[in-house]
Amino acid sequence: MATHTKPADSYSPLYFLASLGAGGVTVSFFMFLMFWVPHKGRPVPIFEDIMAAFSSGSPWMQAAIVTAWIGIAFFAFQNVRLLLWNLSALGRFKQTDAYQKLVQSNAESTLLAMPLALAMTVNAMFIVGLVFVPGLWSVVEYLFPLAMIAFAAIGVLAARLIGRFLGRVLSKGGVFDVTAHNSFAQLLPAFAVSMVAVGFAAPAAMSTNPATVGLSLVLSTILGVTAILYTVLAASSAVSSMLQHGTAREAGPTLMIIVPIVTVLGIMFLRQNHGLHTTLNVHGSDGETMIFLTRLLAIQLAFLGLGWVVLKAQGYFDDFVTGTKTSPGSYALVCPAVALSVMIHFFVNKGLVASGLIAKFGIAYWSVTGLAIIAQIIAIALVLRLGRQHFGQSPVQAVPAE
Repeated sequence: MATHTKPADSYSPLYFLASLGAGGVTVSFFMFLMFWVPHKGRPVPIFEDIMAAFSSGSPWMQAAIVTAWIGIAFFAFQNVRLLLWNLSALGRFKQTDAYQKLVQSNAESTLLAMPLALAMTVNAMFIVGLVFVPGLWSVVEYLFPLAMIAFAAIGVLAARLIGRFLGRVLSKGGVFDVTAHNSFAQLLPAFAVSMVAVGFAAPAAMSTNPATVGLSLVLSTILGVTAILYTVLAASSAVSSMLQHGTAREAGPTLMIIVPIVTVLGIMFLRQNHGLHTTLNVHGSDGETMIFLTRLLAIQLAFLGLGWVVLKAQGYFDDFVTGTKTSPGSYALVCPAVALSVMIHFFVNKGLVASGLIAKFGIAYWSVTGLAIIAQIIAIALVLRLGRQHFGQSPVQAVPAE
């Protein structure tokens, strides 16, 4: 007798990356509005700016806005839907022996995918509010403290999970399996902390209240530095294990986790610089910003190349992306594509255009921006493909009871 099942029925906390990926694609569509819609006097475009640009803009502008609207609405819905599914599935998973085995292994750190996804959803919902809610900017100063409370709660959750993991593996020897540390999977906690940090940095870029800006700068800096330290230490120890044992095949996509970490922390630094400029009268030049973004992009390209070489050599794409095999870790491929797309948008607009090296909406502008759109299309294709693979039902022959 045939039954129907799906790979996601064998739950792993890494499925929170499905929600994270959808949220990241939401952000990538917001880049269209962020850099193409005029929003004079405000750091981000709001509903009124978008409607004004749609009413008076060219057909190309209108097409871009409609595309952004559809993309933001669809992927924000998927982000929330997958988050709620994961929270429910995790609750059931905690009642199983598999969960007890997980929290006694290196894989305990995968639980940090939960606060990572939660922080992304808060960011995505703020974007939804900016794009679709009229008059939101008039009450935004009241929303910033609420947002920081939400990020503080997520940060505490992340800190407790990290503390439990590190307390277990560092308090006595032999608990952490060094031979299974042959990937960048242990950078997931750093990614979660960096996502909370960039959320805390948002008021620094958008608020006009000095107290709010100051608190935002301090808290985001503390978390950002913590994320950097964790990334360096975890990556350094992982490289040693990979050189000795090779890269764990199913964890291969984590080799590119540096890419989204760099984008998230890069945006955090840009938000902080904006707050320093507007509130504390600390000024930096556009040329310095361009060089800063170029350095970040160089780091990303290096790790993208590393990940591609290893995954190609292992035949990962043939098996887990275009093939029939499934692994929850495949969702880690979405993040680098989204992060590269977002970083290129910032590099072009806040770097090349702002410093005067290229003209906005010129041939050079669209040539480089086209690379961001290609990366975004890859991310969308991965989200849709992996969704069918992991959440689509397929017939499986049931084993008869004896």
